[in-house]
Formats: sequence, structure tokens, C-alpha cells
Amino acid sequence: MNEHNRHYPLIAAIVAAGVVAAALILSWNRDGNGDGEGDRHGHGAETPAAAHVDDGVIRLGAGQIASAGITTASAGPATLTNTIRLPGEVRVNEDLTAHVVPRLPGVAESAPAELGQSVKKGQVLAVISSPALADLRSSLDAAQGRLALARTLYEREKKLWQDRISPEQDFLQAQQAFREAELALQAARSKLAAFDVKTGGGRIDRYELRAPFDAVVVEKHITLGEAVQENTNVFVLSDLSRVWVDLAVTPKDLGTVRSGVAATVTAPTAGLTAHGKVGYVGALVGAQTRSAIARVVIDNSEGAWRPGLFVDVTLAHGTRTAQVAVPRDALQTIEDRPAVFIVTADGFRAQPVRTGIVDGQTIEILDGLAPGARYVDKGSFVLKAELGKGSAEHAH
Repeated sequence: MNEHNRHYPLIAAIVAAGVVAAALILSWNRDGNGDGEGDRHGHGAETPAAAHVDDGVIRLGAGQIASAGITTASAGPATLTNTIRLPGEVRVNEDLTAHVVPRLPGVAESAPAELGQSVKKGQVLAVISSPALADLRSSLDAAQGRLALARTLYEREKKLWQDRISPEQDFLQAQQAFREAELALQAARSKLAAFDVKTGGGRIDRYELRAPFDAVVVEKHITLGEAVQENTNVFVLSDLSRVWVDLAVTPKDLGTVRSGVAATVTAPTAGLTAHGKVGYVGALVGAQTRSAIARVVIDNSEGAWRPGLFVDVTLAHGTRTAQVAVPRDALQTIEDRPAVFIVTADGFRAQPVRTGIVDGQTIEILDGLAPGARYVDKGSFVLKAELGKGSAEHAH
């Protein structure tokens, strides 16, 4: 017992020394790792190494916010334009389109105009040989000869009657024949004029088809040596400096789509945008499409809008003031719902919202974002990405 009491102070000293050494080791470890721990809690370096997501709140350091280009704004009102977006198709302007047909049957001797070629008014499209034209011109020549003879006889009989050599009856008959010859010649000239062919020069059976105005050859149905009839559609010419955009308007939109409404036409695949106005709204709804046709005329002086191109058309019909509106870039889709990121005391949180009308790059918020609330107007996609990372980490 005495031996045990004699060694007790020594044992107590050893135990105390061990406790002190353990405390020193723990203190050293805490100091060595303190910077990282302070970063996670915001007490170490100013900018954290990574975003921290906790209970849906995204925490970012000031440096991260700046480098990601995240900015905030206060939710407020805006004046928006009510719009309707409809599908459309570019078509040739039928008011500037001509279907060129031969006015007399015949055989094509040449057809120099090519498909897709730009032609000027009066330019020769094709040359046609027509026996019918030869008959008309022969009839005209015969009528001119008969008139010359009838005039000679009339003048002779008139002089004889005035000199009391021949009876008045002969004079009256010559006068009647002369007037009939004049009418016959006039009729022959009118027939040629109706067929728009010249009466002098060249072969009497040949005539030319010419362009009625400056246009582009969009269809060609004639070749060298081909026989054509007077009702054959041999060329289709269209002035493509202005084109139509036809819209399919469903019954629910017919009340708002009216003539004179401003329209913006876009072709995303071609990177084109044009502006115009609705010039026509159909009165009938198609039995197959269950929609009516509306039409916008747009400028195509550069030739970029090609008939057959599918486009989107946005129609404006009045304005309204939204109590809360945000830029399109501020809106993100999270869990299949639209949301904006609002600013909280701890960071950023996704707030589901209900949207209204869209005016270009501005969207109306009907519910979920109060006026004056701070929200992220730029860089919200970065927060969405961080939110997705945080959800994946919690899942593991």
C-alpha cells in the first residue's frame, strides 16, 4: 500500500502530461484546418471555393456573384403589348403574278426565257408560229385590198352621179360597198389587236410572247418545237419585290386578328425578320384545317423571303400595364414550372411564378413575385445550374 502511494504522484503527473499533449494536438489540428472551415461559414477567405445549397437556398460569395454576372432588380410594373403568335407561309403575291398564255394556238419556235430568270417588261419570252395568225393577217390584207377597190369605185360613181352621167342608184350601191369594206377592215384590225400581235413586218404566221411587267419566271411549261393551245399556261411570272405571308387563324383568335394590325414576321432558321400589317382576313373557316386565312404583305426587295418558307408571325393588338414584369432571361423552368430566383437574407431561392402575356423580351408575372421584391434579372441560369448540383448531392 505504501509502495502504491509512493508512485501515485508520478502516475498523476504522467496522465496530466498526456492530457496537455492531446490538447495541444487538437488545437494544432483546429488551427491548420481553420481556413477551410471558416470559408464554409463565411469567416475565412472572402470568396468561397464553391456554392453551397441548403434547403433550396443557394449561397454564393461576392466574388462568385460578380464572376457569374449575376445582377438583381426590384420587381415592378411595365407596359406590355398583347401579342398573338401564329404559323405562316411565304407565298407569291398573286396581285403581282401573271399567267402568260398564248392567245393563238401554234408551235414554239424558241423559248429564250429560263426558269428563275429575271425579265423586264416587254422582254421576249417565246416565239410561236401560228397558222391561225397567218389567217388573221391574210384576212386583214384582203380587207385592206377590198377597201381600196371600194373607195375607187365609190369615188368614180360619185363623180359620175354628180355629172349626171350615171344614176343615183349606182352611186348609193358604191357608197354602201365602201362603208362595208371600211367595217370589214376595222373588224380585221380589232381581231389582231385583241390577240396583241403586230400587223406589220416579219413572217405573217409568227408572234412573240412578251413579259407584261418586270418579274421573275417562277414556272415554265414550254419547250422548242412544242405545240401549244390558246389556253396553255406556258409561263408564270411574279414580281417578288413584295410577297404574301398567309396565316392560319384559329376560331379563338378570329376576334382579335383584324385588318391593319401590326405584324412581325420571323424565320428563325434563316435569321430573317420583317414588319408589315394584316391586309386581309378570310371570311370562311376551312373544313379541313378549321382555320381562316389572314394575309400580311411584306417587302422583299432583297429577295431573301422565298415563297414556300415557313415563318412565325407575331401580331400586336393593344397594350396593358402589368403590375409585375420581368425580363425573359430572369425566368427559368424548375421542376416543370416557371420560376424566378429571389434574393433572401441567406442567398438566392427559386420562387415558382405564374406568367401572363409575353411582349418581346418581357414577361408578365401574375402570381408568385410581389412588387418591390428583389430578384435575379441576369445570370439566373447559373443559379439554376447550382441548384441542380445541390439536388444531385443530396440525392447521394
